[in-house]
Amino acid sequence: MIFWSGFATGLALIVAIGSQNAYVLRQGIRREHVLPIVLFCALSDALLIAAGIGGAGMLIQGNAKLLALARYGGALFLASYGLLAARRAWVGGHMNLDARQGATLGRALAACFGFTFLNPHVYLDTVVLLGALANQHGEAGRWVFGAGAATGSVLWFSALGFGARYLAPLFQRDTAWRALDALIALVMGSLAVLLLRG
Repeated sequence: MIFWSGFATGLALIVAIGSQNAYVLRQGIRREHVLPIVLFCALSDALLIAAGIGGAGMLIQGNAKLLALARYGGALFLASYGLLAARRAWVGGHMNLDARQGATLGRALAACFGFTFLNPHVYLDTVVLLGALANQHGEAGRWVFGAGAATGSVLWFSALGFGARYLAPLFQRDTAWRALDALIALVMGSLAVLLLRG
């Protein structure tokens, strides 16, 4: 029961539309570096959950400078990516899904790193909240809860990244890409504003 409680809680926290999910979805539709990005996201979540269970949540909660740095840095990163997405939505242009002419693996992972580690909500959700919930289950149970949450993360990012390819026929049209990029710009911009408002 503890494992499934962690699984359900982890899914509830990561399924919401956010910058990381929007990025994984876009890469999945493009079929570009999907496996490394899915692995990066899932392993990052597992690392952050383990850090929370190990006690890092208390350190983050008590460090106002660290939270402020993450907030302003994350807002700048999200706003910048949102502007790029808004530009793509405005300019348009048909994208050949079979060409694989997008970002290099290094640039794709760097962007994913930003969406993961420059977002204060990631720390609040995984390190602070999941860490606190896990630690209610005692010494052995907390790691079982964490394993459940990490498993939920693996399944979610795998489904999002690899399942997105089934949307590829829809995204052969320029208008579909423009609509997706407009949605991504809206999500990124909204999250940047929310971060700045604290």
